Amino acid sequence: MLDKKSSFFSSDNPTFVFVAGLVIGILILGTIGFFILLAKTMGNDSPKSAGGNNQVVNNQPSNGQPNQPTKVADLTILESDHVRGNRNAKVKIFEFSDYECPYCGSFHPTMQQVMDQYGDQVAWIYRHFPLDSLHPQARPSAEAAECVAEQAGDEGFWQFTDALFANQQSLSSTLYQQVAQSLGLNMNQFNDCVSSGKYQDKVESDYQSGVLSGVTGTPGSFINGIPVKGALPFSTIKQIIDSEL
Repeated sequence: MLDKKSSFFSSDNPTFVFVAGLVIGILILGTIGFFILLAKTMGNDSPKSAGGNNQVVNNQPSNGQPNQPTKVADLTILESDHVRGNRNAKVKIFEFSDYECPYCGSFHPTMQQVMDQYGDQVAWIYRHFPLDSLHPQARPSAEAAECVAEQAGDEGFWQFTDALFANQQSLSSTLYQQVAQSLGLNMNQFNDCVSSGKYQDKVESDYQSGVLSGVTGTPGSFINGIPVKGALPFSTIKQIIDSEL
């Protein structure tokens, strides 16, 4: 009997080899699946994920903590920028974002929490970074936001931005009109602005400033020039802000 039991575990036994191979295969697939899920949870959107040619840098440290801060961008607030908070604040956060990007949608409440906690200590500057190859509504929504700002200024722009991220699954010209109307805009002027492509150059200028600053995916942010890639949690953003105050 002992010989028969031992023979099952022999490498010459085809049943043992099959069972062992099946167990190892399941373990390998489970490990791969875990890391894929982790990457999706903490990632960002980039052209490479849709087969684009842009080089994409890993978005977040695996432990959720920022890498050693290195200032790589020298960004200045422009008259045409949309700022929430104090333009003269010591800490300036430039966010390059895409209204259709799901990671941007996840990051938006984090930045709202930053503003709630820090108020006038922080300036939040939003710049458009439409990923056209991934998001067909990214550029139209960005141009619509600029048409809102034309009539309603920064306050209207941010209200429009909040509404778009809150209704990210329904981005369309119909939604843009509905939100614009709720803000009390002159709808003829708004519709003419959107259809004429009046702010195409503004949106493209935002995008190019992101490219020149090294942005490869969204959301791509800079806290006083320190790069913040991906939808990092509030605790990590807070750590960087506190180090700059």
